[in-house]
Amino acid sequence: MIKREELKKIYEETQHLSEEHLSPYACKDSEAYRLKKEPGTRLRSSYALDRDRILYSGSYRRYQGKTQVFSFSNMFDEEMTNRSLHTTYVSQISRTIGKMLRLNQELIEAIALGHDLGHPPFGHDGEKALNTRCLKYGIGEFHHNIESLHIVDYIARHGNGLNLSFQVRDGILSHDGEVHNTRLYPKLEKREEDLQYYIRVAREGGVVEDWMPATLEGCVVRITDTIAYIGQDIEDAIRFNILKRDELPEDCSEYLGNRNSDIVDTLIKSVIQNSYGKQYISFDEETSHYLEKLKKFNYERIYHNENVKAYNDIINRSMSLLFDKYVDDIEKNNCNSKVFKHFLNHKSEEYLERFSIPEKVRDFIATMTDRYFNEEAKDYLIPWK
Repeated sequence: MIKREELKKIYEETQHLSEEHLSPYACKDSEAYRLKKEPGTRLRSSYALDRDRILYSGSYRRYQGKTQVFSFSNMFDEEMTNRSLHTTYVSQISRTIGKMLRLNQELIEAIALGHDLGHPPFGHDGEKALNTRCLKYGIGEFHHNIESLHIVDYIARHGNGLNLSFQVRDGILSHDGEVHNTRLYPKLEKREEDLQYYIRVAREGGVVEDWMPATLEGCVVRITDTIAYIGQDIEDAIRFNILKRDELPEDCSEYLGNRNSDIVDTLIKSVIQNSYGKQYISFDEETSHYLEKLKKFNYERIYHNENVKAYNDIINRSMSLLFDKYVDDIEKNNCNSKVFKHFLNHKSEEYLERFSIPEKVRDFIATMTDRYFNEEAKDYLIPWK
């Protein structure tokens, strides 16, 4: 027979011991708060509950079908990095750093697992194509970090949202690893209105200066996002035959290493050494310099490579066709459309009433895997019937 009071006592003792070990700068479970209050979580901390809600969501399952950098590569080479692998790497690396800095690993893991949920099919190329359609329909710019938060707030669990804690939601929204920072100071005073302000400004094409996570744990995930992709993208590019290892900048190779394992090891050690016992997360200046140089190299030789961008015209044209088609299907109440069968028919009345037709189409496309998008495009252009 399960004795609830005994279980409660075990949980409280375990939680107390865990929090005693944490750094004074770590975010405690007692600090977690949600927009909708819930009863106690019993055998799981608030952040562990958030992690598990993300882990068991449909959007998390679809990670494995989404491209990281090389569009369509998962159709002919299953060892190329996909969004699922990247997210796993971010989680593993950030927990390693968090453990050494005595930060809240459950909070770190929840943010890491949820940070890329809003990525549409075909990575950043798909994001740009979807952004073009969103602007055409007047619903603001598309940003995957905003869509990630939108998914956990409004799309998941049949449109009811996951009701995650503020700290996890903030970490998801504030994870941008594209921006280069040597040192990240958490914005401890952030509140819900700050998140909503950022979303409004970003969708209008503006920039919120010095946008940082609200917790050190969020800062760890943000800096780890770069650590996880910088060397792995080089390995994928070498595997894709668009880059040779000896073409890497010589000084970067000497300092950081020229293999992903060495690059990750160097960057992790720099973060731990320069952040331990501090109220910020940081690289040392020299490591930051070579990392930034390697980032620029990746943009020139990988992300802007004509072979990598070869499918952009296809992605842009098919994105335009499908977006317009789904808008038309909803306007005409075409219940046979997949936008109804696989999306709207499974959403709550609250979701259906809250968002406009273009916003619903944006959300449907953003949740697609590469394969699903391909099949929908083929079915539209070459229908079976």
